[in-house]
Amino acid sequence: MLQLLDAFLTFVHLVIIGFNLFGWIWPATRKAHLVCVLATAASWLLLGIWFGMGYCPVTDWQWRVKEHLGEHNLPGSFIKYYADKISGKNISSSLIDMVTAICFGIAAFLSVYVNFIKKK
Repeated sequence: MLQLLDAFLTFVHLVIIGFNLFGWIWPATRKAHLVCVLATAASWLLLGIWFGMGYCPVTDWQWRVKEHLGEHNLPGSFIKYYADKISGKNISSSLIDMVTAICFGIAAFLSVYVNFIKKK
C-alpha cells in the first residue's frame, strides 16, 4: 500500500511541476496556472518561514512514506531526488535549486504576462 502511495505522490509531484512550468501556455488553464504558481510560491516562501525555505508539503508527505519504506538521507528537494535517480549521479543541490528557481521564475513571469499584460 505504501508503494502505491509513493507512486501516487510522485505522480502528483510531476503534475504540479509540469503544470507550474507549462500551464501558462493554454488560454483555458492560465488562471488556474496563476493560482498554482502563487500557491507554490506561498509554500516555498511563507510556509518556508516555519519549515525551511523551499518547503513543499507534498515532498514532506512523500518523504515520510519513503522513510517508512526504508529510504533514508533523502534530500530536501523532490527535483534533486529524481534528478539524481534519473542521472545516476549526485547533482549539486545548489545547481538544482538554481535551475528550479530560474525555471519557476520564468514560468511565473509568463503567467503574469499572459494573464494581465498580454490581455490589454
